[in-house]
Amino acid sequence: MADIRTIDQLDASGKRVLLRVDFNVPIKDGVLTDDVRIREALPTIKRLVSQGGRVIIIAHLGRPSGKGYEMEYSLRPVAMRLSELMGQPVAFASDTIGPDAKAKADALKDGELLMLENLRFDAREKKCDPEFCSALASLADVFVNDAFGAAHRAHASISGVAALLPSYAGYLMAKEVDTITGMLDNPKRPFVAILGGSKVSDKIKIIDSLIDKADTLIIGGGMCFTFLAAMGKEVGMSLKEEDWIERAGQMIDKAKEKGVDLLLPIDVVAADRFAQDAITCVVSVDEIPSDMMGLDIGPQTAREYARAIDDAASVFWNGPMGVFEWKAFEYGTKVVAVAVAANIDGETIIGGGDSVAAVNKFGLADMMTFISTGGGASMELVQGEKLPGVEALK
Repeated sequence: MADIRTIDQLDASGKRVLLRVDFNVPIKDGVLTDDVRIREALPTIKRLVSQGGRVIIIAHLGRPSGKGYEMEYSLRPVAMRLSELMGQPVAFASDTIGPDAKAKADALKDGELLMLENLRFDAREKKCDPEFCSALASLADVFVNDAFGAAHRAHASISGVAALLPSYAGYLMAKEVDTITGMLDNPKRPFVAILGGSKVSDKIKIIDSLIDKADTLIIGGGMCFTFLAAMGKEVGMSLKEEDWIERAGQMIDKAKEKGVDLLLPIDVVAADRFAQDAITCVVSVDEIPSDMMGLDIGPQTAREYARAIDDAASVFWNGPMGVFEWKAFEYGTKVVAVAVAANIDGETIIGGGDSVAAVNKFGLADMMTFISTGGGASMELVQGEKLPGVEALK
């Protein structure tokens, strides 16, 4: 991020700092069930506080209607958790640009923290409404964006405010962009990319981009059946996107032309229905029963994938190999996760989303080189898209 200022270039002393973070965390019955995203923002917050900045934290939570306050989406529990992690009070405003926010922002002293209520309680946030942008900007002297997980959204608090105030990237934002782009622009080789998930249509741009960059591309999850169908195989009741079979075939041809080793399943765990207690069997991809569906890669495939991962100097992984949330179909994802974790000499990057949930489920998170906090943002970065939140800081 050589063309973007970071908070290392900011003297926050005595300044009101509007800090955008990604605190879109899971909350159940008013209690946080996972505070990883809050912890990831702590280095930036501590830096600003230690310099004597007057920090005004803004964030969104969930998908409220945009018509005003909704208790289940309130950021108040998040402010309480941040206070515990910081070891100091975090004031909380019951609005975003209203009288409470303005009064509490004006009352901040050096080194103090204030969190505003959920930005998305106001529909103007997602519309990047000019008046809303101006009102947010009026609360502060400078703007810091540390919300990589929302950097692919052209919202008021992401790109709108950045146009109105001196703007800087927080530590998490800089680390996410530098790590992902660094791997893609100059990967250590062999570079192995692993893609899973349900649909080819969701990841066609990513597949296309990674064929241009990777030495080996591993395909798993539901989308593998569209590729298998493109090879002329019968996939039974497995998830298959008819409209994308031809495009999948083109990707297979492109990989051959580029000399990329495209790995597809050779066996799968098939089930008689989509259920945890389904009747299952392991079958070759040439022998999937017409009345069954594949819900995980098979053990032989898992071993082949693990061998490719073992030999990699850098690994990028996004998407599970099967329905890993269910015990009967977790094996393929677990084998891949263990192989990535065991590659201690390589650089291993987990690209957000369900892959993060998988490495956490199997207790392997600490063994990865880097875990992205932004599923959608990291994927758009991988596929070569410009992120509004990053572009606005330039």
